[in-house]
Amino acid sequence: MGLAGGCMCGAVRYEADGEPFHPTLCHCRDCRRASGAPALAWFSVRRDALRWVQGTPALRRSSPGAERQFCAACGTQLTWRGDAVPDEVDVTVGSLDDPEAVVPLDHTFFSQRVRWLHLGDTWARYPCLPERPA
Repeated sequence: MGLAGGCMCGAVRYEADGEPFHPTLCHCRDCRRASGAPALAWFSVRRDALRWVQGTPALRRSSPGAERQFCAACGTQLTWRGDAVPDEVDVTVGSLDDPEAVVPLDHTFFSQRVRWLHLGDTWARYPCLPERPA
């Protein structure tokens, strides 16, 4: 499965090959602050499956053991990478050309959600990040 996406202004574009895994809607404080949204949808791909086809994203060490990539021109959040999983990268679903292509299957860090966000789905709700096989 090939996925393509990029930032809001078009300066940075990417393509991701292979089957996405771990699609989730994250409610952690860091994702909320990085995105300015009450939750952020992600999917994972193998790190070598993601390639930048236009522009180069900025990189910021966002917390101990993690870094985020974003467009330096418009600020669009693009990826998250954790030191504990060096062979994978998480990509924002909202940056996909077709965000309908990857549907989250659960909620992570649900214990940190904003209380006014009421969800009608039946996806699993994890208080933190569950252990998952790749």
